[in-house]
Amino acid sequence: MRKRLLLILTVLLTLTIALGGCSGRKAGDSSKIVVGIPQDLEDSLDPHKATAAGTREVLFNVYEGLLKPDENGDLIPAVAKEYEVSDDGFTYKFILREGVKFHDGTPVTAEDVKYSLEKSAGMTGEETLIAAFSNIKEVNIVSDSEVDVVLKENDVDFPAYAASVNASIIPKANTASDTNPIGTGPYKYVSRSPQENIIMESFDDYWGEKASIKNLEFKIESGDSMIMDLKGGSIDMCARISATQIAQLGDGFDIHEGSMNLVQALYLNNKVKPFDDVRVRQAMCYATDTQEILDLAFEGYGSPIGSQMFPSFGKYYMPELENKYPVDVEKAKKLLADAGYPDGFDMTITVPSNYIPHVDTAQVLVEQLKKVGIKATIDQVEWNTWLSDVYTGRKFESTVIGVDASSLTADALLGRFYSSADNNFTNYSNPEYDKLYEESRKTLDDDKRTELYKQMETLLAEDAANVYIQDMAEFVPMNKKFEGYTFYPLYVQDIAKIKIKE
Repeated sequence: MRKRLLLILTVLLTLTIALGGCSGRKAGDSSKIVVGIPQDLEDSLDPHKATAAGTREVLFNVYEGLLKPDENGDLIPAVAKEYEVSDDGFTYKFILREGVKFHDGTPVTAEDVKYSLEKSAGMTGEETLIAAFSNIKEVNIVSDSEVDVVLKENDVDFPAYAASVNASIIPKANTASDTNPIGTGPYKYVSRSPQENIIMESFDDYWGEKASIKNLEFKIESGDSMIMDLKGGSIDMCARISATQIAQLGDGFDIHEGSMNLVQALYLNNKVKPFDDVRVRQAMCYATDTQEILDLAFEGYGSPIGSQMFPSFGKYYMPELENKYPVDVEKAKKLLADAGYPDGFDMTITVPSNYIPHVDTAQVLVEQLKKVGIKATIDQVEWNTWLSDVYTGRKFESTVIGVDASSLTADALLGRFYSSADNNFTNYSNPEYDKLYEESRKTLDDDKRTELYKQMETLLAEDAANVYIQDMAEFVPMNKKFEGYTFYPLYVQDIAKIKIKE
């Protein structure tokens, strides 16, 4: 009996060690959280160069700007403790917070702030990395604790741009931000294993409320393995999984529900035939049944949209555009015939394979477009290929993706359709839109500028610049031993707010 008991204990101990090894945790290491993410950080670890929403949501934990957003969408002090605007609106005076340190232990100086802003603005010999910062005329160090930013033109949205991840303050001395990120945030970068994980740990000298959980791992997960690894315990939480996947989890998880605050659409390359014809684009809109997409691919969850704006940007959002193109197969066929495509045409939808919701959306679109004679083929590509070929190279016909707002401004969503914008990956071009956008950049009156934004949204809808679908519902399962998950009106993950339940 004693031998049998020892044998059982030995087997149990072996299983415990094995399962502990599978979870990626050290024995007794309770102060760790493993977050599953669907993509690696392929673009850059330098915040000024990061283009992918998935990269910015991770780097949000490492970097901070002069200001930062909170969960209510308000701007709060960060590296700067306060700021003032001159009466003429051209000069922003930032008073730096005392005692802020970079993750390498060096103090943040006015020189670092000046360097970071000028680098982002393209004033240090590089290209302009933040389009809105091209409006910066000069950055002046007034004292060790004051930096003045002088603009070429008034821009009441400038503080919001200064609060984005892309406008983070980095050390002037660090010439390797692409591979060795050093910021001021609550977590500091430790290492990255491509296609495997990004390791961070809490920053003991953080100026604000310190992160409760010491060790943080962002683990690269394929869509297929996300649920299995959640149930198996090798990851503790992940964002943006489907309602169908939630049903597979069972007990052991708290499910947080919100919205992704992005614009999911079938984005069309407006320079490529036949999508250079507005009638073709409108036909595709009439052929698309948004509610059917939500029902078949998202269990009915999601908020239909009609232009490049999502509902949480309340004063800019136009619900009346949601029904701009009611489903009308016959009208779609007539538009195609008028455009010279009476029998339809063949097309390719390029989709990043790691984003299962976009793949699922594309599959429903294929069947819907087939009804009007459009034969669509899905080309699933790796994330880095999508970034290089579709987003940067603009070598595509159409793609299903979600576009987020990099800052708390309507401009962050609408500015990319200005004809000469660097991030105008759909090659949309309309002189009337350009004129409205230029006017919005100069307008100080908030009501007037809001109206200009709405005119721009209406133009995008009338031109059927893209086939607008939804702001996707966001489900975040989290192991019940943790609490404190917080949604933001931006595409970020704030791990510092998460705590282990007592």
